[in-house]
Amino acid sequence: MIFDTLSILAAASLGVWAILLDILVLLAMALVLGTLAERLGQSVIVGYLIAGTLVGPNVLGWISTQGELFNIAELGVALLLFAIGLEFSPRRLLSLGSIVMKTGPLQVGLTAVLGFAVAIACGLGGQESLVVGMMVALSSTACVLRLLTDRAEIDSQHARTALGVLLVQDVAVVPMMLLVSIMATGGSWGLVVGKLALALVLAAVLVGLFYALFNVVAPRLMLLPTWRKNRDLPVLLAVIMATGSAWATHAVGLSPAMGAFLSGALLAVSPFATQIRADTRPLTTLMVTLFFASIGMFGDPMWLVAHWPVVTGIVLAIVVGKTLIIALLARSFGQPWRYAIASALCLAQVGEFSFVLGIIAHSDAVGAALITSTTFHAMVSATILTLLCTPYLVGGAPWIGTRCENMIMRWRRSLSPATAMAGRTSTDDHAAVPEEASAISSIDCDKIMIIGFGPAGQRVAEGLMDTHQHQMVAIDLNPDNIDIAQRYGLKSLFGDATHREILEHASIHEAHAVVITVPDHATVRHLIHLVRDLAPKAFVVARCRYHVLHWELLAAGAHEVVDEEDQLGRHLAAQVRKHVGFPGDKPG
Repeated sequence: MIFDTLSILAAASLGVWAILLDILVLLAMALVLGTLAERLGQSVIVGYLIAGTLVGPNVLGWISTQGELFNIAELGVALLLFAIGLEFSPRRLLSLGSIVMKTGPLQVGLTAVLGFAVAIACGLGGQESLVVGMMVALSSTACVLRLLTDRAEIDSQHARTALGVLLVQDVAVVPMMLLVSIMATGGSWGLVVGKLALALVLAAVLVGLFYALFNVVAPRLMLLPTWRKNRDLPVLLAVIMATGSAWATHAVGLSPAMGAFLSGALLAVSPFATQIRADTRPLTTLMVTLFFASIGMFGDPMWLVAHWPVVTGIVLAIVVGKTLIIALLARSFGQPWRYAIASALCLAQVGEFSFVLGIIAHSDAVGAALITSTTFHAMVSATILTLLCTPYLVGGAPWIGTRCENMIMRWRRSLSPATAMAGRTSTDDHAAVPEEASAISSIDCDKIMIIGFGPAGQRVAEGLMDTHQHQMVAIDLNPDNIDIAQRYGLKSLFGDATHREILEHASIHEAHAVVITVPDHATVRHLIHLVRDLAPKAFVVARCRYHVLHWELLAAGAHEVVDEEDQLGRHLAAQVRKHVGFPGDKPG
């Protein structure tokens, strides 16, 4: 009798434990291959994708419940979009500059249109070509940001541009997913437009409800004494808000991922966004790992080998095409060639949300499949390969951008030497000098050059204002910072200081001291080399973001390196000493 009961219970729970075993196998393989990918200089996401491919039905066949796992992994998509929403705010996007605001939307639109045109030329149908174009338009936020952060380049000029374009792409994911979902249900284009309009109305209603919930109710809960003492309750609230908003949008026939993104974006403007982001990070990591690994299960190495010419052509078209589109757009809006090309190389892959679009379009669960199995396998294979290339493209982006810019400048000089000489002070070579900011030749010798006039450079100027105001010269690529320098009463020069022509125009050889406050480590190192070459007698003080890298700046030739982490630690210790006093003293 007892054994019969146990058998019934075991049979009843077999499905639960079977999928749990699949999850454990998938996570274990993701752990192993993610570690291996990291050791080989790849992104861990690549390891997750390969792990899914290996244990999936097309290789080892250890996991066959692909559909059930993907249903679980869809929560990972929602949580990922929720986390991206927490990072996104209109204010943050605007702070990245007008170049990003113009480049991002145009990149998404032009890439989608060109992808659509190429797909049509290859013989695909209209809806299938539209899906392919939208898939190609997206890049990998997870991969690119992880790599830039690991390389300590997240504050560089090209990284800021890439980040802005990625944020625009992440916003574009929502209407893309909505459009693909509506098209999958069938109907004429008129019906699709009508459904899209209805969806936008429902989305607007949900936005209003979410705003009231997240900015009126949630903040009051977070301020309760009980919630302040128990960190578990805010974590549960964050999970409920993310998954609840996803469920609500799904219940009204909209994309669950869109609901999660909207809830995150609405929470981003609240003072609790940072804490919520930290609270949900472990859960997001788990679900995103499941998502990428389950996506990898769609990979088919044998299919890839059998169709390698087609896949290779797609990969080359994506990498070269996206690089050209983004670089030309960024350049046309005033970005220097080196940064435009470097930003484009960082974004020359197909992103994780392209998988989602492809799976929705390939599934016939809610209607007719929009893309064929051949197109789906081709795009999945190409996406995985572009992600494999991404660490190398991101790593070589600054060097390639600089080399390409030098080649372009030499080519222009060879065409017209007179134009090339004039170009040294023209916007074409990024040495543009505003008339009101270019009178630096009248300054006496013993100049103090401040390269980078952001908040750090401004503090330097304030500290020297009383005694050295007329000796200081500010150099910056941001027109807003140049305006600030002029309001300080300083001589200033608009331009990219990594160009020798800019430093020569600023008469760097007359500098008694040069202060480099640029936040990007690689740029600081390059500037030190230039300054020591052009002004060997100048005293060079450089800013360093991370303690582990400050020896590189000393080796590059800086006389003094201001280590931010070291200075922060000393300042914190000083504040503690000021409060607690010396041994035997009473706290003040």
